[in-house]
Amino acid sequence: MLSNFHTYGYVGSPIEPISHLPKYNLISLLATPCSNLFHLARPPMRPFCSESGIEGNALEGDVDKLFEIIMDNAQPHCDMEKALDGLGVPLTTDLVVQVLRKFRFEEKLAFRFFMWAGQKDNYDHEAQAYNDMIDILSSTKYKVKQFRIVCDLLDYMKRHNKSKVPVEVLSTILKQYTEKHLTYLQKFAKKKKIRVKTQPEINALNFLLDALCKCSLVQDAEQMLKRVKKSIKPDANTYNILFFGWCRVRNPSRGMRLLEEMIEVGHTPDNFTYTTAIDAFCKAGMVTEAAELFEFMRTKGSTVSSPTAKTYAIMIVALVENDRMDECLKLLGHMISSGCLPDVSTYKELLEGMCLAGKVEEAYKFLQEMGNKGYPPDIVTYNCFLKVLCENKKSDEALKLYGRMIDVGCMPSVQTYNMLISMYFEMGDPDGAFETWHEMDKRGCAQDTDTYCMMIEGLFGCNKVEDACSLLEDVVNKGMKLPYTKFDSFLMQLSVIGDLQAIHRLSRHMSRFYNPSMARRFALNQKRRSVSLREH
Repeated sequence: MLSNFHTYGYVGSPIEPISHLPKYNLISLLATPCSNLFHLARPPMRPFCSESGIEGNALEGDVDKLFEIIMDNAQPHCDMEKALDGLGVPLTTDLVVQVLRKFRFEEKLAFRFFMWAGQKDNYDHEAQAYNDMIDILSSTKYKVKQFRIVCDLLDYMKRHNKSKVPVEVLSTILKQYTEKHLTYLQKFAKKKKIRVKTQPEINALNFLLDALCKCSLVQDAEQMLKRVKKSIKPDANTYNILFFGWCRVRNPSRGMRLLEEMIEVGHTPDNFTYTTAIDAFCKAGMVTEAAELFEFMRTKGSTVSSPTAKTYAIMIVALVENDRMDECLKLLGHMISSGCLPDVSTYKELLEGMCLAGKVEEAYKFLQEMGNKGYPPDIVTYNCFLKVLCENKKSDEALKLYGRMIDVGCMPSVQTYNMLISMYFEMGDPDGAFETWHEMDKRGCAQDTDTYCMMIEGLFGCNKVEDACSLLEDVVNKGMKLPYTKFDSFLMQLSVIGDLQAIHRLSRHMSRFYNPSMARRFALNQKRRSVSLREH
């Protein structure tokens, strides 16, 4: 019998699915003669060189092509849809489903591709594509919260075999969503029968628009708003979402038009909206557009939307990076005259942005200009600058700044020296750390617990065990309290070198601050953490 199969060029599949077997009634099957039983139950045969294998290879090739195009144009500002159109691959349900499954962990890219495919001629989404897309958008709690209403729309389109949701149905879905997921304020108003000015459905609409904008489908979001504008009145948050969406895809002209429309209908953009947009433009290299928006914000904005210190910091750093120092100094004058002075975090952002761009001299000019305007840098400002230089291991510039502090009469603090010591150990230069330690003694700046911890930890790391043990003796003699994590770390280092006397002396000293029960709790917590890490 097997020879007959080979004669005709067929072979039975060893892994053919059970669902492909013919279905027979159990009674009739038992009544079948044994000689015919094999013939009836035999799985379907297929030729060696079948067309399905060729089609499968072609499908995999198309999936890979689409995957590469999507990944190459994954950024929000990239025109993914145009790139996909240029590929010219004919769409089928199997192809779309395979691509979606490749992006099962990238819900935004998957949904963007899904929307593009649904608008193509000669293709309509089938139930399987809808189901896969809904599964991707609701696979985690975060995704469910973000895309729940999108899933409701997709479910309607799947059940009614429609490529678009009618306005009346969309309004109904928004109302149902609002009723099911009311905010606490809306629940209170409903319970007390208080009439509110804003429609509850606007929150659901904003959720929907926000989900579309985060998937870079801002055009679709704006069209949807136009469709429901007559039944649902947009609020300031609606315009903010769309405005930020246009900033995300780097289309400032559309964003500015929307901003003007927002102001015309009586809504006031807040400074967070402006600042976020300016930051997005600057990161995209669109500094001129950011400057125009900043000027619009400064001259036409209200008190709520006036620039903050962070807004000024973003613009100043962007101008410095693009060698537009004249505009930078002019903007700095505006900032000071408006009374918007940088705080500690803003100073750090300003100086860090300049240093990372290689504009250290410009950072010094900034400090000098602030001093000329009547706001000389203090120890906090200098420490912000020094922190940036130390974190980036610019030792020469850090020492230069330290010398400048001494020259202008700004006495360094213990935090100043701690940053220098930490930098030297990270650079593998214990001699530099010792010089800083002696400089502290020379300047009369007492070392604190952090200084001792940095030195001891760094010396153990550099195999300078004797120096580390000497400093531990100082800790004990001075009666200093070490943080428990550092104490535990130092005990481990001492156990490695086998110095039992030092372990006993340090433990007896630290028992004044930490009781045995706390030590047991700490040890158990560390053990649980190590076990959980091994399990993962």
